[in-house]
Amino acid sequence: MAVSGQGLGVFVQLKLRVLRNGFRGKPARIIMFVLSLVLGLWFGGVGCLALIMSMQPAYPELTALVPAFGGALLVLGWLFGPLIWFGVDETLNPIKFALLPIPRIALIGGLLSAALIGVPAAATLLATMGLVIGAAIGYGVVAAVVSALGVVLGVLLCVALSRAVTSAFANLLGSRRVRDLAAIGLASLAALIGPMQVFGISALARADFTRLERFAQVLGWTPVAAPWTAGVEAAHGRYGAAVAKLAIALATTLLLVWWWSVTIETAMLGAPTASGSRRAAGPASPVTRFFGRLSWLPANADGAMVVREARYWWRDTRRRANLITFTVIGIFLPVLFNLGGPTGLMPDEANAPAIPDNPAIRTGALVMVGVIGAIALANQFGFDGSAYALHLVTGVPGRREMRTRVLGYALYIVPLIVVISVAVTVIAGNASELPLRLGTLLGAFGVAAGVCLVASVYGAYSLPESTNPFAVNTGGGLAKSLLAMGAMLSSVALASPLVVMAAIAGDVWAWVALPVGIGYGLAAATLGIMIGGDAVDRRGPELLAAVTPRG
Repeated sequence: MAVSGQGLGVFVQLKLRVLRNGFRGKPARIIMFVLSLVLGLWFGGVGCLALIMSMQPAYPELTALVPAFGGALLVLGWLFGPLIWFGVDETLNPIKFALLPIPRIALIGGLLSAALIGVPAAATLLATMGLVIGAAIGYGVVAAVVSALGVVLGVLLCVALSRAVTSAFANLLGSRRVRDLAAIGLASLAALIGPMQVFGISALARADFTRLERFAQVLGWTPVAAPWTAGVEAAHGRYGAAVAKLAIALATTLLLVWWWSVTIETAMLGAPTASGSRRAAGPASPVTRFFGRLSWLPANADGAMVVREARYWWRDTRRRANLITFTVIGIFLPVLFNLGGPTGLMPDEANAPAIPDNPAIRTGALVMVGVIGAIALANQFGFDGSAYALHLVTGVPGRREMRTRVLGYALYIVPLIVVISVAVTVIAGNASELPLRLGTLLGAFGVAAGVCLVASVYGAYSLPESTNPFAVNTGGGLAKSLLAMGAMLSSVALASPLVVMAAIAGDVWAWVALPVGIGYGLAAATLGIMIGGDAVDRRGPELLAAVTPRG
């Protein structure tokens, strides 16, 4: 059954109407959306200018490399960005169409059209239009037309790839065992981006143009770069190769759309039921069974809320991924700085300057790790969503709310900090600096926890109620990025006294860092609990409204 233009227009109009209704009475959401437009325009404009320059006959080296490598990175960004950072905009949740008699092909076509109405797709289109403009200026009309076809197919491929992969992962994550493996894999992948960048830049600096050009030629025949390099082939008169690359892009896009249609139909039927046998209750009391392995906590309201938070951090896939990411980053970053930066990891680069062996520099790296460990608290109420209403109606005091939440999270982070400190010490081979690492990490974590507790009240945003764990509301990806960046910068600024003291004290800092770091971190976390708790008492209804998903 063919999809009519009128049917596609209905989905586009529906998305625009949902967006318009979502902005009513939501100034914060409007600001986020405007900021996303500005950032998208900046990204698209810079990318467009870069690609225009790369398609000029005066720069044949850029023409051979930039469309292939830049296009491939763009496709990979659409693939991994929603999984590990921004999430997928599901303003039109497919589940809401489950009971409507809409043919599957019409539903996929409409959702794909609606997905193209957004800042990411518009920014991608604006950036890649540089290939068309550059081809028209440097190589003529034919090359421009082929580039335009490649750009259209490339944007469709990016959107279809993002939707198909996230939909497939959402269905797989219905299984608890697969959910665990996926969380570990995706979080590890996200955390390894930094190490891969270090090694990639180092390897690129040592590569010669001939090898890069040969690799770009091979990459250009893969689906990730074929649509972007079709115009390059036409510019050099290789029209058969250009048509073949357009065919590769078209076939890949159709395959991804088919895959998406299969996975989305499964998702619309509902989440799979949990499998496995349930354990018998046993003779223990309900309170004992509830506390479980945390029975050493006091059997009161505070203890129960700490247990609740600890369980959520282990069972919720989105929360648990933060713990895994922190573990990988927490080991890599200090090792990088303790071994002298990329030069210590890539000994072939003898001419590259090494990072000086200075306690202040190593302390700065540890401060960043400690801050990253607490960033997950910046939208802690967003994970709860409308379930936070139970705490509001039962009158949980704000300071108790904040205190128990940070303690439940610290049950995982503090042991990880100890493990990271010991692991880095063993790898670096300097046991005398273990107190420095431990004290700095704990101090930075305490400072960042205090900042994030306050930010979680004033900067909270909702997460969609979707079987897709990577879904976000429109503007949610930017909100997530800005909230994390703001909390991180504020935390680093407030934790900077640790770096200053390390610079002043010198080698003595290795011995006083542990007590000073613990004391400074506890003081900052306590202050954050007080300020954030009082803010919860004042803004409880507003906080609930901010984190409640809107249909």
